[in-house]
Amino acid sequence: MYQGETIRVSQLDEGFVELCFDRRNAAINKFDKLTVNELREAVKIIAGAPTVNGVLVSSAKEVFIVGADINEFGAMFKMSPADLAKDVMRSNEVFNAFEDLQVPSVAAINGLALGGGMEMTLTCALRVMSTAAQVGLPEVMLGLFPGFGGTARMSRVAGPAAAVAWIASGKPHKAAAALETRVIDEICAPEALRETALACLRKAANGEIDWFARQDCKRKPVALSADQLRAVFEKVVPSVVANSARHQPAVLIAAEMMERAASEDRTGALRLEANAFAQVAKTQAASSLVQTFHNEQALKKLFRQHARSARPLRQGAVLGAGIMGGGIAYTSALHGTPVLMKDISTKQLDLGVSEAAKLLARQVKGGRVTQDRANQVLGSINAQLDYSDFDQVDLVVEAVVENLQVKHAVLSELEDVVRDDAIIASNTSSLRIDDIGKALKRSENFVGMHFFNPVPVMALVEVIKGSKTSDVAVSTAVGYAVAMGKTPIVVKDCPGFLVNRILTAYIRAFLQLVADGADFAQIDRVMEAFGWPMGPAYLEDVIGLDTGSHVNDVISAGYADRMPALQDDALRLMARNKRYGQKNGIGFYRYENDLNGRLKKLPAVDSYDLLTSLQPAGLRAFTDQEIIDRMMLPVLVESAHALEDGVVGTPGELDMALQLGIGFPKYLGGPLKFADWLGLDQVVRLSEKHAHLGPQYLATAAMRDRAAKGLGYYGRQ
Repeated sequence: MYQGETIRVSQLDEGFVELCFDRRNAAINKFDKLTVNELREAVKIIAGAPTVNGVLVSSAKEVFIVGADINEFGAMFKMSPADLAKDVMRSNEVFNAFEDLQVPSVAAINGLALGGGMEMTLTCALRVMSTAAQVGLPEVMLGLFPGFGGTARMSRVAGPAAAVAWIASGKPHKAAAALETRVIDEICAPEALRETALACLRKAANGEIDWFARQDCKRKPVALSADQLRAVFEKVVPSVVANSARHQPAVLIAAEMMERAASEDRTGALRLEANAFAQVAKTQAASSLVQTFHNEQALKKLFRQHARSARPLRQGAVLGAGIMGGGIAYTSALHGTPVLMKDISTKQLDLGVSEAAKLLARQVKGGRVTQDRANQVLGSINAQLDYSDFDQVDLVVEAVVENLQVKHAVLSELEDVVRDDAIIASNTSSLRIDDIGKALKRSENFVGMHFFNPVPVMALVEVIKGSKTSDVAVSTAVGYAVAMGKTPIVVKDCPGFLVNRILTAYIRAFLQLVADGADFAQIDRVMEAFGWPMGPAYLEDVIGLDTGSHVNDVISAGYADRMPALQDDALRLMARNKRYGQKNGIGFYRYENDLNGRLKKLPAVDSYDLLTSLQPAGLRAFTDQEIIDRMMLPVLVESAHALEDGVVGTPGELDMALQLGIGFPKYLGGPLKFADWLGLDQVVRLSEKHAHLGPQYLATAAMRDRAAKGLGYYGRQ
């Protein structure tokens, strides 16, 4: 009956037709402009066929439909809000036309039906779902909400409370949960899906199921009184909004719109959805989160390229069973790569193994792994005092103390016991890879792997390429990090590498603000409200003020032209007075254990007395915006320097590293995406305004050139 690039319509027995999503030369189905247009044509053909008794909606792929084509969002988001709303309404005409067919329709959901895919199923009169499938509306993860009628249809199919909850969470749901919520009418085993869906369609066609009433309810207002609707939304909205991500307004915009739309008919509800979608598409969060999605896809492509040249990795090893080494060994074993863990101390080895056992016990308790699997993982960590079997190792991660002489001695010894083709990686956060590698005869096999603490939690691994590191060594390290469930970012060897280098610019901005009389607690409050997981003073208390001061000095020395040495600063002052932060209970703040044994942050008035020696003019008032500008501008400038220095390959890699490594606010998308959102011309103006504060505030020549040409880091502004 119809054959397109993404859809085909074929005749079945009993007057039924099958509308099958089957994108040519692709592994998945998605709802792009082509699919929407082909659906329009297919529906016209079905509507014009006089002998059709019902429609089976299916997929020829392992998934049903994974959602919209996010690659098309860029062009959409450049439209004016009015034009974007019109475009959304035009797409919705297609879904309305399918929903208004004068015959029953049943969706046979065989795999993932997400976003637009689930919205398509909601246009059907009935939905049958395989127990292996999942359905959901994940648009909030991109700072958006459904735009193909999903907000209106979910409210009428499952009720407004469930609709808001599903849209606000963005999580996929399994068949049983979908059935319980009445999103799905029937579930069955995967092998019985087609037969069950056809049986359901047959019942509807025979009048055993009132399919017309099911469709008709979606054209009318939600079947609740005004008072009932008000009660529902007053109960559900505050909780879902409170649990939504900060600075991401999609949930609130959707919930408020859905409350108004509930009392409208389909046309009115869809118009409200389209207008609200156009509004949310113009938010900073949507722009940033969509860019983050593209950055993630680009990274996956890079990982596949590295995989083609990486050496096979069947056996790993870790030198040093401390917190970092033990975390690396545990994470490697958990993800399927057995690991030897060597240390010179039996006590340290026991500590490393017991920590792994504790982490696995949590996994078992949480239902994420079985006890048998946990035992298998723990058994694949071989703790040892010698180099037995190191000649079988493909990659060794050295995680001993951050001391150049110690690393030289350990690595020289290690190189003599591993195979000539074994990759040696150093988990260092402050020492240069080229400096460490001087002790090695086969420096081409030496690479940096900077894991972030705590290793089992933090997703980022910086893979550092020294001047003599081979491409094979880099690719093998990238492959190992990916196998461990991490996101590796390849960076060039330099002081602080990428993340800590940029973080140093941020911390120095904090130190300068404090020296100029700012209240450290106000800075923390402002930056946390801005989206950072913790303010800079609190962050340094967590790191340890002695450690933070040392790292700040070491990395600053590598960029003395714009990070000149400080005669004294708040970190050095705190450490000098033995205020080390959480490790000894006193830093910028005081720390005490609460009733659950967790550290509780408390004010420390005497911190202000200490800091007066650094504040000749005393405390003075700063506006929140002044603090934000002074804290963030050096981050943007240092990010630009890092990109221009070739420390990282692309803006996307830099932005992802900062998000994953230090919790750079997601709604900003990363420093370079944030610079684009502000506009580089505005960044340059801010730079000129704050030039008196020093070279760390000066926009680079390349930034100025981009601004003059109307360019950003992700295209034309």
